Amino acid sequence: MAGRQAKLLAAGDARRVLAHVARGRTPERDRVMVLLSLRAGLRAGEIAALTWPMILDARGRIGHVIELHDIAAKKGSGRSIPLHTELRAALARLRAIELQERGTASGPVIKSMRPVSPRYGDPDASAAMRASSIVNWFAAVYRTLGLTGCSSHSGRRTFVTMAARRVHAAGGSLRDVQQLAGHRSIEMTQRYIEGDTLAKRRLIRLL
Repeated sequence: MAGRQAKLLAAGDARRVLAHVARGRTPERDRVMVLLSLRAGLRAGEIAALTWPMILDARGRIGHVIELHDIAAKKGSGRSIPLHTELRAALARLRAIELQERGTASGPVIKSMRPVSPRYGDPDASAAMRASSIVNWFAAVYRTLGLTGCSSHSGRRTFVTMAARRVHAAGGSLRDVQQLAGHRSIEMTQRYIEGDTLAKRRLIRLL
């Protein structure tokens, strides 16, 4: 499988990516975009389709899970994903900015910088960032940082791999990882998982 899948992000790589986007034009939005990939395992299309009602609780506050609807997920693979504390904090900051600037936090979570035409809606609103634009955005970030072989799928693959390595410590199984990833089969989940190089070396020494 080597060379055919998006490369994983090491902890240091993830920190570099987050530091890089913090210096951009829309740091809060971009941080959320990175963390939705890395801490929730969302695909580019799912990030684009994510809306605030899928995150807010009944009181209109940031909840503790992402309720990803079937319509927003690949092949109807809607699912509930517990919010990582880092991602939840980033979403809270992004929502606070939207409330301050627009008076409301509604519609897509990841908005395009392009305003919606007055012909199609509120001229002060923004449309969702397209999935293709998100793919290109991640590619540009990784290219700038010299992370060869990384793509918009790298965060998702890192999420699945790390979850698989630690699921037994949480008292779960690979089935839980499969559900978090929104895969139809465990076989698909297994194809995402990167082996632990250090564990492989230890294993070879035991042969």
